[in-house]
Amino acid sequence: MAEPGGGLLVAGTTSDAGKSVVTAGICRWLVRRGVRVAPFKAQNMSLNSFVTREGAEIGRAQAMQAAAARVEPSALMNPVLLKPGGDRSSQVVLMGKPVGELSARGYHSGRQEQLFGTVTDCLAELRRTHDAVICEGAGSPAEINLRRTDIVNMGIARAARLPVVVVGDIDRGGVFASFFGTTALLSPEDQELIAGYVVNKFRGDVSLLEPGLEMLRGLTGRRTFGVLPFAHGLGIDEEDGLRVSLRGAVRESVVAPPHGEDVLRVAVCAVPLMSNFTDVDALAAEPGVVVRFVDRPEELADADLVVVPGTRGTVRALAWLRERGLADALARRAAEGRPVLGICGGFQLLGERIEDEVESRAGVVDGLGLLPVRVRFAPEKTLARPVGKALGEHVEGYEIHHGVAEVTGGDEEFLDGCRVGAVWGTHWHGSLESDGFRRAFLRRVARQAGRRFVPAPDTSFAALREEQLDRLGDLIEEHADTEALLRLIEDGVPAGLPFIPPGAPPAGPAHRHPAPAAEADDRARASDAGAGGGAPEETVNWGSPLRGRDRGAPLPPPRPATPSEGAITA
Repeated sequence: MAEPGGGLLVAGTTSDAGKSVVTAGICRWLVRRGVRVAPFKAQNMSLNSFVTREGAEIGRAQAMQAAAARVEPSALMNPVLLKPGGDRSSQVVLMGKPVGELSARGYHSGRQEQLFGTVTDCLAELRRTHDAVICEGAGSPAEINLRRTDIVNMGIARAARLPVVVVGDIDRGGVFASFFGTTALLSPEDQELIAGYVVNKFRGDVSLLEPGLEMLRGLTGRRTFGVLPFAHGLGIDEEDGLRVSLRGAVRESVVAPPHGEDVLRVAVCAVPLMSNFTDVDALAAEPGVVVRFVDRPEELADADLVVVPGTRGTVRALAWLRERGLADALARRAAEGRPVLGICGGFQLLGERIEDEVESRAGVVDGLGLLPVRVRFAPEKTLARPVGKALGEHVEGYEIHHGVAEVTGGDEEFLDGCRVGAVWGTHWHGSLESDGFRRAFLRRVARQAGRRFVPAPDTSFAALREEQLDRLGDLIEEHADTEALLRLIEDGVPAGLPFIPPGAPPAGPAHRHPAPAAEADDRARASDAGAGGGAPEETVNWGSPLRGRDRGAPLPPPRPATPSEGAITA
């Protein structure tokens, strides 16, 4: 391939159209062809994050895509991460480190201009060290109210001259109008980069769709690169925990028959600002384990294990549990010796006291008092990849939290937390992906719950994740025009693509004009391209390791994953 490496931007007609799936699928398809490929998303809005081995926080979707590409995740792959703290503000994570809180109005009023050099440097470095970089957009490229400060869709495509394919979810309906409208709302300069479309989640006979695809090509002058079928249970990591359907099984997965006599029922409290809910994926992967998200106390009655997951708002989640009667239900479970597991924010609110002048600024708040733990929120965020031993088994995990826990007692140490009776708590995300530890924990839970459940002895979460990533690669290989995609990645934007009127007014030089205050987007939270909306702006340190450096000096490239790292949690 030419230098720099080839590239492609996968955009979408909407949020959740399938950009992450298609990007991961292309990465896996390419790496199976022997191509050195890396994923990239300039700006991500997600509560579902991951910690790289260098201690940088990035979106889990990009970590999953890195696993699909068989490379180690790096901050280069997701230089800007926005973590909502409510409906109106987000924490800004720059090159893997938090730099402050910002409202959507502040973020979209020119702040992105200060990030653009960092974003383009990261992409250039990845292209220098890889044969191809598959970029993922955010929300829709046709969010014309945000175009002048865009750094993740057409802004980065224009800067790097990347060809763009637009993914549409046909299961939602209106996919032809969405493809045409997305293209027609772009300026002539942006339209020049739209190479074509990918239909996602199609059910039925493709031959019935083909006349529409031909008409779309006649209307736009652009081809469709693939029609991907609806596929159940892909098990990929969502970007946003708020999209989890309550009382729905995790990942629409089919529960395998139990290895023992009983199934094990797991209820996950769907707390506000839920983060890293993917911690329970490893439980759902076990034959005979049924995992559901719940928001009512009566739904805890038949659960053998209740999980209180991580949250970006520990004090807010604590109030929510009390308002809904879930706090009392958890206290009754603890008194009856029925299992409860708190992870990260869930662990913190199970403690005796929370002192928070950082996240909620609520001061001292009483916790649920189920664990002998006192939590103080520190300004600095803990980002770590701990390794340890629990229940006699090796455990690996990752930590993302401001809360510092002081454990003052307990019946048993549990990773960095403790156990009292049937209540367990830890800051470690991802620990249940360690197979031996997960089985030992489920055996303890089954015994405490009085269930004749036996974990299957051969379930490998890493192997299951690899199977899922291969399924994504198969979707591309079997249902997309791979030779046309490869030409697009190698050769760049096709010449002669027609303009579709009316188009948007020209954006002018990228990142020169701050968006008017009226366009700060009150609904920015509805899109993963937004940043929240309207909270008082805090001071943000926009410096990064890339700004001010010698622009010709290379950055350390992400290293390939070793065999033991092939199942990087994603």
